[in-house]
Amino acid sequence: MKVLIAVDNTVDSENTIRAVIDGIRHEETEVVVLHVLQPVEPSAPPEMAQGYAPELEDAKQAARAFVERVADKLRKNGFALQTEVRIGDVTQTILNRAAEWQADLIIVGSHGQRSIRDFLLGNVAESIARRASCSVAIVRPSASR
Repeated sequence: MKVLIAVDNTVDSENTIRAVIDGIRHEETEVVVLHVLQPVEPSAPPEMAQGYAPELEDAKQAARAFVERVADKLRKNGFALQTEVRIGDVTQTILNRAAEWQADLIIVGSHGQRSIRDFLLGNVAESIARRASCSVAIVRPSASR
């Protein structure tokens, strides 16, 4: 089974990782841990390479360190995996990566917030669930929040 785990650098990612450790057998499971950085400008001018976002250079290092911390927790529990940090629209980048890798399952956390921004722009987890060509598991925030 191929599992793509989309994480962000929030406390909710801990719930997502715990759900993977508790609910998925690591034997015969390939895992990609993906963190997506969204540029300030959603689309680059045509003369710039896709994913070019100089404002995110510092954030890339922090994102790589975060993804490696997540990966270490999963490795300690027997998972073999790859890590990736990509730049782009969060939802579309997750969907594209899952499609190109032919993932069987996408696991994503839900912040459980319904702000005006979520209403206007759409919730990432909900959008992934609606548009993915594979199964999607949405991990809810813990009740203690």
